Formats: sequence, structure tokens, C-alpha cells
Amino acid sequence: MFLSRYLDYTKLKAQLANAITLTNLSFGVIAIILISQSLAHMSLVFIFLAALFDRFDGMVARHFHAESQFGKELDSLSDLISFGVAPALLIYTTDLADMLWVGIAATIFFILAGAVRLARYNVKEFDGAFYGVPITAAGVVLTLMYFLSPYVGPPFFVIAMIVLGLAMVSNIRISKV
Repeated sequence: MFLSRYLDYTKLKAQLANAITLTNLSFGVIAIILISQSLAHMSLVFIFLAALFDRFDGMVARHFHAESQFGKELDSLSDLISFGVAPALLIYTTDLADMLWVGIAATIFFILAGAVRLARYNVKEFDGAFYGVPITAAGVVLTLMYFLSPYVGPPFFVIAMIVLGLAMVSNIRISKV
């Protein structure tokens, strides 16, 4: 009761979605750190946890009527790290490092395509559908491809990163689920 005079619960509820988004970002950063420490297999857990938290930040913002331009931008920056940089580095370090420039080019292409897709999403008016494959979906698919490493060679991953990148920047209309 004493604290209720000093805390504005409506402001706390408004920031809950941003806290969830920052948790998504934190998991993406942890995944990158694990990848840099040659613990790629452990990074999978954090990329998938980031996806789980990404699923709920928008729901929470809508539930508490706390949607904002700031939250939208923060979500996009978090998604670029968690579903662009982390999965691309995961595949680069585990499968493409020996291809040097081709591997670097495919990695950069995937990340840049994700950035373009997010920027385009942020400036367009949402009409109930996504245009291009969302970066979350592309990043999770690329992360799942990690399990194919023992069975396919590096050219498969180069092609996969290019196809996923093109799918992100395409004009394919995908209804929101």
C-alpha cells in the first residue's frame, strides 16, 4: 500500500512489452557470445528462446494498449540481432568459415536482407499481412538448418541463405496468423 503511492502501475504495464523485447535481444546477444566461444550447439537454445519471447511482446503491447513507435523500432532492432546476426553467424562459423569470401558474402547478404525487410515493415502501414518472409521465420529456419550440417555441404548453406534472404525482401504476401 505504501508503494502504491509512488508507483504508477499503468506505466509499468506499458513497459512490460519493451522488457520482453529486451529479453529477446538479450537472448540473441547470448547466442552470439556462445557462437564466438565455439559453443554453437548451446546457442540454439537462446535463439529459440528469443523467438518465444518475440512471439509475446506484441501480444502484451496490444493487451495493455501500449503499442508505440518506440516499441516497434526496438522490436526490429532486437529481431535483427536475434534472427539475423545470430543465425547467420551460427551457420557461418559451423559451415561456411572454410569458404571465406563466399561464406562472408552469404552471411552479409542474409543479415542485410533482414535489415531491409525490417526497415520496410517499419515504414509501411500494416494492412493485416506481411510482405516478404518475416525475419523471425527466416532466422528460425536457418537455425534449424544447423541440424543438417553433418549431411550437407557448405554450398547448400550458401544457397539457403540467399534463398531465405530473397524471400525476406520479396513481395510475397503472407497473412498474419
